[in-house]
Amino acid sequence: MDIIFLGTSCMVPTKERNHQAIFVSRGTEGLLFDCGEGTQRQFKIAGIKITKITKIFISHWHGDHVLGLPGLLQTLNASDYEGRLEIYGPKGTQKYFESMFSAFSFKIGFEHIIREITAKTQLSFLDFRIDADLLDHSVPCLGYSLTETDRRRIKLPVVKKLGIPEGPLLGELQDGRTIVWKGKEVAPDEVTYIVKGKKVAVILDTVLCNPAVDLAKDADLLICESVYTPDLISKAEEYKHMTTTQAAALANQAGVKKLILTHFSQRYKTGQEVIDEAAPHFSEVVAAFDFMKLKL
Repeated sequence: MDIIFLGTSCMVPTKERNHQAIFVSRGTEGLLFDCGEGTQRQFKIAGIKITKITKIFISHWHGDHVLGLPGLLQTLNASDYEGRLEIYGPKGTQKYFESMFSAFSFKIGFEHIIREITAKTQLSFLDFRIDADLLDHSVPCLGYSLTETDRRRIKLPVVKKLGIPEGPLLGELQDGRTIVWKGKEVAPDEVTYIVKGKKVAVILDTVLCNPAVDLAKDADLLICESVYTPDLISKAEEYKHMTTTQAAALANQAGVKKLILTHFSQRYKTGQEVIDEAAPHFSEVVAAFDFMKLKL
């Protein structure tokens, strides 16, 4: 999967950082996590067509996470969007969605569904799943994790030695089914191996809490908010955000492989400021910046 950070700022965008948005591309699926103000312009700058979006996952309805929705959806409408757009969010999403669009002379002309998530939920798709749960913020807020389905891969030297040709038989083995070859049964475990699916957790706008740890458990990548440095922990507690060291604590508790910090206060001019605070507590840490790309 490919991940691009379209916006990494907090409540106030800066010259370098747009409002919050993360796009995950995997095969025919395009997953947008939050859609802050100016997100559709970030897509254009990144050279990604917004028609690639198939699903939108909203963490919560604070403006810096959703103000880009009206413009993005209007442009999708004008682009003859042919798919069915799925929009997921916390309790109130349907009401907020309708209220937001009642302010404009605009009607969505393409197929779409809106689903509210009010408790711990698992959404299953073709070759991945999304887990969602309520975090601890000042308004209903969801954290998400994306887990790819484990895949079987063929042990080419083994099938070559057995003489099994390319074609449907190998397909059956990859699907986990036993075949008969030259009068003998060949079990999938004999000629295939499992490639474990990657896991990415997206934890935005919350204090450190058990649901965040559970969602991030054993993730290959944790994308986590870190609005403040530890010297401003009183502000973090007041507004229900995390500090850089709390994000590092979450990474340690969840046993993740890599931590990416995002959603910084505008007071921090460079990512190095937050890295310096987090790195002593969790070494595999990176500060996100707008248009940063990753491949998992």
